[in-house]
Amino acid sequence: MATYLCPQDGTRAETTSLTWCCPVCRGPWDLDFEAAGRLSLDSLAGRVNSLWRYAEALPLSSPATSLGEGRTPLVPLTRTVSAKLDFLMPTLSFKDRGAVMLAELARRLSPERVVADSSGNAGTAVAAYCARAGLPCTVYVPEGTSPKKTEQIRAHGARLEIVPGDREATALAARAAADSPGTFYASHVFNPYFLHGTKTYVYEMWEDLGGRLPDAIAVPVGNGTLLLGAALATAELHAQGLIDERPALIAVQAEAVSPLAAAFHAGTDGLLDESGRAAAPTLAEGIAIPRPPRARQILAAVRESGGTFITVTEDQIRKAQLDLAARGFYVETTGVACWAAVGDWTDRSVVVPLCGAGLKTGLAP
Repeated sequence: MATYLCPQDGTRAETTSLTWCCPVCRGPWDLDFEAAGRLSLDSLAGRVNSLWRYAEALPLSSPATSLGEGRTPLVPLTRTVSAKLDFLMPTLSFKDRGAVMLAELARRLSPERVVADSSGNAGTAVAAYCARAGLPCTVYVPEGTSPKKTEQIRAHGARLEIVPGDREATALAARAAADSPGTFYASHVFNPYFLHGTKTYVYEMWEDLGGRLPDAIAVPVGNGTLLLGAALATAELHAQGLIDERPALIAVQAEAVSPLAAAFHAGTDGLLDESGRAAAPTLAEGIAIPRPPRARQILAAVRESGGTFITVTEDQIRKAQLDLAARGFYVETTGVACWAAVGDWTDRSVVVPLCGAGLKTGLAP
């Protein structure tokens, strides 16, 4: 049985509860979970063609809320750089990987309501999967969120709450609502089931590359849910002897909002004290997170992997979006950040995620 575990103070809670954070320190949960068995490439033949094929590695099974998410293509962009096309997910972003886990867990717990907060993509994913599960859902987004994303949230039948201020103000509003009795907080940051969904990104990569991984995996990092999922997967695959070495994790942030990169290069274990600094505007709205709650875990994961942080400018984001479009891939501005950062690498193999469709934001001005 999986249980929630606080990585800071060791507090535990049952996953059948609606306790969305550690009651002692109010920090995010990890999941104390043991895989049901060992995967092998041969065992995957003939399984369902979705992320649920990796059943041994997942904390939930036999889902009723699936939309067929996962198994996105891995295609070469250059001799050494490949892209995983997660913008081909049902709601057009990689957030489906974690949202389906949260919605399936919520369906089993039968809460009175589900709440989520997002800069757009996680909210659309949670709204879609709650619709699939028949759960009432409210999504909090910051003012200035892409109109296409808010339109998609409403289309799935969710109630939309637009919060004045930035992404952090939105998170605070959602957390206040999450404390109401009978509420399931479908937080892609605080609930670790989301990370066990995003780790399937790497399991798919491992399968498609014939049981190996590239030298490096680049991911855009705001709250770090894809990076932490990748760290989980590489640790699990290595522990089972399915890979010989763990790839370096290359974390990419927008230069305009790069608290983790600043902390990493300063050599600190946590964020630098920039409490008085407001988040600057950036085209990469999906990773514009000034104070990510899992900062220490993110920094530790990158260092343990032998990876690093890279920042990209707004002009680099603009150029990368146009360059990918010229290659046939229309990707939203957050989703091009990794291509902007490592697209010219030639000394090692690296995979970048194209993690949101361009239709969600349009071309950068």
